[in-house]
Amino acid sequence: MVPPTVEASLDSIYTKSYFSPVPPELLKYNDSPVIMGIDEAGRGPVMGPMVYAVAYSTQKYQDETVIPNYEFDDSKKLTDPIRRKLFAKMYEHNEELTQIGYATTCITPLDISRGMSKFPPTRNYNLNEQAHDVTMALIDGVLKQDVKLDHVYVDTVGPPASYQKKLEQRFPDTKFTVAKKADSLYCMVSVASVVAKVTRDILVESLKRNPDEVLGSGYPSDPKTVAWLKNNQTSLMGWPANMVRFSWQTCQTLLDNTTKDNVLIKWEEQYMDSRKNAAQKTKQLQLQMVTKPARGKRLRTLDNWYQ
Repeated sequence: MVPPTVEASLDSIYTKSYFSPVPPELLKYNDSPVIMGIDEAGRGPVMGPMVYAVAYSTQKYQDETVIPNYEFDDSKKLTDPIRRKLFAKMYEHNEELTQIGYATTCITPLDISRGMSKFPPTRNYNLNEQAHDVTMALIDGVLKQDVKLDHVYVDTVGPPASYQKKLEQRFPDTKFTVAKKADSLYCMVSVASVVAKVTRDILVESLKRNPDEVLGSGYPSDPKTVAWLKNNQTSLMGWPANMVRFSWQTCQTLLDNTTKDNVLIKWEEQYMDSRKNAAQKTKQLQLQMVTKPARGKRLRTLDNWYQ
């Protein structure tokens, strides 16, 4: 059975979110606070989506059921079969983990690249900002389902202190803990880590255009991924926009490679940037000539610069 988090994003070039039904136990009066964990998968790869996931339950359910009976951990420390088996217990019809709610947002390569490549550069929507906004939208989506979140644990993106302050200002009625390695420290973050990782892995697998195609892990450091990029690069369009993040330097280097039959394109914004940089360098040179004239040389001013 395909996880519902995957089904919502299959074959979409645009970012999609999925929210599981809220476990009924979380909507009743409960003397145990509701806690949430947040983590992501796929921040660094050049290929495939970046997936953010949240998982939430009562503190009591986590402590008495999840921790003693299920070996959730940082998803990178678990094997793929174990990750998939654990997540399946949350969504299959005979699910065991009935009192955990979850949600995901799958940010597609196209949306990542489009945000990071905005012009002028001052309008760039960098990966940290995209991650922060998606995180807050997921929290807001759960709160709108009438879930009263007491404490949210977040695996950090950027400096923990400033990120935590940002979240506390956005959600003043909820406590936050933002920490490095939170996926190893807090159980619900571990659960979210597994949900995010399984969802991303299956979505990357779905990008294969034939069963024997080897994509690798999607990371620029993976020789299999680099080999795929080199072997599947077209001279004009590069790669399918639903598969590859064009804003990664790995892609730009391959596209600019003059030893291949690439059609080199100079975009208007690149031309404008080069003109702007040239103008700034000229201005700096002029100021240097005015303020520090060479010994024995006539003082250059803007009035006699071209004489």
